[in-house]
Amino acid sequence: MDYQFKDIEQKWQQFWAENQTFKADNSSDKPKYYVLDMFPYPSGAGLHVGHPLGYIASDIFSRYKRLRGFNVLHPMGYDSFGLPAEQYAIQTGQHPALTTEQNIATYRRQLDQIGFSFDWSREVRTSSPDYYKWTQWIFMQLFNSWYNKTADKAEGIDALVAHLEQSGSAGINAVCDEDVLSFTAGEWKAMSHQEQQTELLKYRLTYLRESTVNWCPALGTVLANDEVKDGFSERGGFPVEQKKMMQWSMRITAYAERLLHGLDTIDWPEPLKEMQRNWIGKSVGASVRFPIDQTGHATPVSADYIEVFTTRVDTIFGVTLLVIAPEHELVAQLTTDEQRVGVEAYIAQTKKKSELDRMADTKTVSGAFTGSYVLNPLNGEKIPVWIADYVLAGYGTGAVMAVPSGDQRDYLFAKHFSLPIIPILDVQNIETEADPTKEGQYINSDFINGMNYKEATAATVARLEELGMGKAKVNFRMRDAIFGRQRYWGEPVPVYFKDGLPYLIDEEHLPLILPEIDKYLPTETGEPPLGRATDWNYNGYEYELSTMPGWAGSSWYWFRYMDAQNQQDFASKEAIDYWKAVDLYIGGSEHATGHLLYSRFWNKFLKDIGKVSEEEPFKKLINQGMIQGRSNFVYRLVDADGRGTNTFVSHGLKDQHHTSALHVDVNIVKNDQLDLDKFKSWRPEFADAEFILEDGKYICGTEVEKMSKRYYNVVNPDDIASQYGADTLRMYEMFLGPLEQSKPWNTNGIEGVFKFLRKFWRLFHDNDWNLKVSDAEPTKAEFKALHKIIRKVEEDVERFSFNTSVSSFMIAVNELTDLKCNKRAILQDMVIILSPYAPHIAEELWQLLGNEAGTLSYATYPKFKPEYLVEDDFAYPISINGKTKMNLSIALSLDIKEVEAVVLANADVQKYLGGNAPKKVIVVKGRIVNIVA
Repeated sequence: MDYQFKDIEQKWQQFWAENQTFKADNSSDKPKYYVLDMFPYPSGAGLHVGHPLGYIASDIFSRYKRLRGFNVLHPMGYDSFGLPAEQYAIQTGQHPALTTEQNIATYRRQLDQIGFSFDWSREVRTSSPDYYKWTQWIFMQLFNSWYNKTADKAEGIDALVAHLEQSGSAGINAVCDEDVLSFTAGEWKAMSHQEQQTELLKYRLTYLRESTVNWCPALGTVLANDEVKDGFSERGGFPVEQKKMMQWSMRITAYAERLLHGLDTIDWPEPLKEMQRNWIGKSVGASVRFPIDQTGHATPVSADYIEVFTTRVDTIFGVTLLVIAPEHELVAQLTTDEQRVGVEAYIAQTKKKSELDRMADTKTVSGAFTGSYVLNPLNGEKIPVWIADYVLAGYGTGAVMAVPSGDQRDYLFAKHFSLPIIPILDVQNIETEADPTKEGQYINSDFINGMNYKEATAATVARLEELGMGKAKVNFRMRDAIFGRQRYWGEPVPVYFKDGLPYLIDEEHLPLILPEIDKYLPTETGEPPLGRATDWNYNGYEYELSTMPGWAGSSWYWFRYMDAQNQQDFASKEAIDYWKAVDLYIGGSEHATGHLLYSRFWNKFLKDIGKVSEEEPFKKLINQGMIQGRSNFVYRLVDADGRGTNTFVSHGLKDQHHTSALHVDVNIVKNDQLDLDKFKSWRPEFADAEFILEDGKYICGTEVEKMSKRYYNVVNPDDIASQYGADTLRMYEMFLGPLEQSKPWNTNGIEGVFKFLRKFWRLFHDNDWNLKVSDAEPTKAEFKALHKIIRKVEEDVERFSFNTSVSSFMIAVNELTDLKCNKRAILQDMVIILSPYAPHIAEELWQLLGNEAGTLSYATYPKFKPEYLVEDDFAYPISINGKTKMNLSIALSLDIKEVEAVVLANADVQKYLGGNAPKKVIVVKGRIVNIVA
């Protein structure tokens, strides 16, 4: 029978599901290998052909590793909390859980249809209470921990309390808030319970603090930076403003140094590691206090100084202004009555920009003078205090010392507002921002005149420390991660409030389940949607009404896969000790400073508290490229008044007419030729369309764009699998190009892969499609073709070069077809080699070859034998008087004289020579034989 891919694929997908073929054991004599994909958010649109790219690659590798004798864990689940389901719930009133369940069903059907070897017994859903119970549990551990810098790890809050009771705050070396108190043990014990808890909140790894956030009034929630674009929400396009809110945060900054060092121990793409290094942003410099000049303030400013961090403390004598963030806590106090209108207008303007926009805008010069001054701590000079949106409250101290002669942005700011510019170095070049380490004489700089950069830096820090106005410091650009969202569809935070302070619920009450509410909108008084819940409290105390952000559930999910059914722990110690860490992780680089950073943070924390043994979660990471859409266009004829008609001009003739281009559904186009009848029925307005054709056809234009419904270029994998089969889809996606690169989808080329699979199927059958396989000994040429592909695929898979393997399979099958090979010894190994790429056809042929009932998934990968590729013979081109006449296969072991004798003894050569002796015979061994007649 011909290649009936639909029946074959349905049969084996059902077999794998019923037999749980890919269920992994948590203990084995085999070496372990853990392959993970970034799990999807189940959207209502389902998968398009771009989504499975990484999954196909990971599946090929997983299947290959099983054949190589590994115990492979290859799981899948769903990142199922999120804003899209909530927005749909707001619009329709349907509970997000129902929408999510329907979307997951669609994803599961599509994933199964492509034939992935997932261990579905370990499926996780972040929105399931059985799962988010443990997300809440991890939150509780973070709340009950602090970071001991001396031990360089997180420790239980009880250890901190014990220290405070015995020694007070003396000797504590912690990552904590700046405003922690100093006190004795006696003073600690004399504090009220509420005072102690307030102080402990300054040390906890998750804590409440007023933070500047991206607030979207229309969505009623805080948005992450990557959910905001050009001041508008990515979803819905609603305005976003900067707003101060009391928010949960996580002290990821405690792990900054470890997060940096860990990058040197993992096999990740260098560009991605560099993104994380830049995001963490380690800087070595100094902290400097600029005393506030209280002159002119009827009400004294509550602070004595403004603190800044600088990497160029040597330039302190060139400071001509201090710039603070518009959200800085002292702005209101520093603003004088004369400047208040301008400052408030500027703050209102700033609120419309996201932090990313403010950081990215290096050209716009804007700001407002507060009317206040600070003093240079080393020479007493008065320095004006300005606000500007390029300074962010959450970065460093929210204030910078501006040195216009040493920094391009400060220079432009000073020039724009006609502020003084004091030169520092005699070699300084304002326009190009000179290298700070360049040797040069300091001028106008008091005691550091004549020193070089290193000397001046050390001397300045020493003087500041002597005066109590500064110190050397290492700073990180990364901020603590905001952990609250004013949404419904997320993990409830397991916290209640008593006397205004947060307390954890008892562990025995986990999971804290999302309550039912009447609407999925904020309350009329502005509380998050959970404020609508009735009778939802903890022994009469109010729960936290925010939910966790989207990254919470994805920051530990790989551990749950290790032991997904465990009810006593997020995973057993035995399972964690066996699987340890993910060996291969495949996913997008867009998660570099979100999910991938937070996952590393939580992994390190779980190691600190003894729950896991590995410092890093993902040993090797591959960023798959994007499959872009290949859009098609039709060209509408435009009349003299510029109005579109209902006549469409084929691409090759469009330049002869006045036309406008329209996107057309790629699913009614084949090889760039438009199906006219389907076009007429595509949209009602085209029912009477007329066409100007070329050679009787309507040829569409093309362009590579993002795959999107708005461009009508989305290709559904269901359609491809239905028309060509899942094995064709799998191989074609790999064939499109290198895994890491983006490439356009082009259905035009898929026929070639489908024909290859049919050709492979034919190797096993006669002309009437009856199975015809011989047990005869293969020829040397057949063994050579087999072992070339064994070696090639082995090398390609190990270096994730899947596209070149597909090409090699085609070459191998062509060679075997030319050799008319139907030998079992060859074909059975070919089936195993192909099976990771095209598992359905391979399973069917494995069974047809008479192997025991079951699956080839755990067969043994063929061993490459190099001796089959050793060339014993060489086909010498035989030239007579410089013209090649024929090829003769001659053993390479023969020397030059022996080769000459064999050639001259050949009847065809003698025919060309006419029986005459040659004048000369030139033999280049292993290359050519030239006869001069």
